[in-house]
Amino acid sequence: MSEFDLIQRFFTRPAPHAILGVGDDAALLQVAEGMELAVSTDMLVSGTHFLPDGDPFLLGHKTLAVNLSDLAAMGAAPRWATLALSLPQADEQWLQRFSEGFFALADKYGVELVGGDTTRGPLNLSVTIMGEVPRGKALRRSGAHVGDDIWVSGTLGEAALGLAHLQGRIALPDDARAFCLSALHQPQPRIALGLALRGIAHSAIDISDGLLADLGHILDCSNVAAELRYDRLPKPSLSSVGGNGLAELAQRCVLSGGDDYELCFTAPVSRRAEIETLATRLNQPLSRVGSIVSGHGCKVRAEDGSVMKLKESGYDHFA
Repeated sequence: MSEFDLIQRFFTRPAPHAILGVGDDAALLQVAEGMELAVSTDMLVSGTHFLPDGDPFLLGHKTLAVNLSDLAAMGAAPRWATLALSLPQADEQWLQRFSEGFFALADKYGVELVGGDTTRGPLNLSVTIMGEVPRGKALRRSGAHVGDDIWVSGTLGEAALGLAHLQGRIALPDDARAFCLSALHQPQPRIALGLALRGIAHSAIDISDGLLADLGHILDCSNVAAELRYDRLPKPSLSSVGGNGLAELAQRCVLSGGDDYELCFTAPVSRRAEIETLATRLNQPLSRVGSIVSGHGCKVRAEDGSVMKLKESGYDHFA
């Protein structure tokens, strides 16, 4: 099977909202009147971001999901994507399952694949995602204000616990294993939440490298500091992952484990009731976990108010 046969068979579909999609030297796109284009690229590398023998359907889902999460953090509506694949071989069964997982999520959010590239090499997967946001309304990292509440969506630490299980660092019981592995392999981009936060949140980011690391980007860009309450963070149930003996590992996973793809955002105290109503309307758990303060850095306080001593802040590819 040639490169062009591969593209035609597995990745060529109509793109009715593009002027020109797959099949030429470049796609032609037109952003709607009054909109800005939000663009992000994420790469998944075999052995770094996923295990090479993983289910290709789930990998197709995650390849797109991690990019959609970036649009959610910007408050942008997904529109188009390009996909670049480096493949050790043209395995038709693998490609069929991968494309099914990719397009199942693409269809859910109305994403059209409009181009990309394929080449032979180590297994690497790269998506460039494009979305639209009303002019001047994008959520940014640089907007946090002193006095803002800090919120996070969903539950933190499940994906990192799932990875720890696969790496043999923990043995999860059946019930915990199922939801932790699902969080790792099938993250759910919070698109609806990101869209709803336009005009409410002062700043936002998706949690990909761990809460402390990603909140740290908001703090740096906004020139502020933060205080978090560990007891308020949405954590996996310790009883379901083996009891108090795993408390230290669970703490690291919650604060710095990464792969959550939840949203962390800041908003004025005056919007608390509105955000709580939003959580109910979207059926999306939202937890108020701390405050933006003046200064630099982030303190995490235990339930008794003492400052916790932390060893890790998050994932860094080059650390």
